[in-house]
Amino acid sequence: MTKEQVQNEVKYKISLKMLNALLEQGLMTKEEYDEINILNLETFSPELKDLYI
Repeated sequence: MTKEQVQNEVKYKISLKMLNALLEQGLMTKEEYDEINILNLETFSPELKDLYI
């Protein structure tokens, strides 16, 4: 895995934690969570995305 791929993994994991926090606090709906998560997957293209689901 290249340095860029590792950075994308970290960025995706951080975004996932932030989304989970917003969802748990009721600040976003599950539908909004799913939409943003799809955009984050497209943006960061994490190699290990199957492990996060």
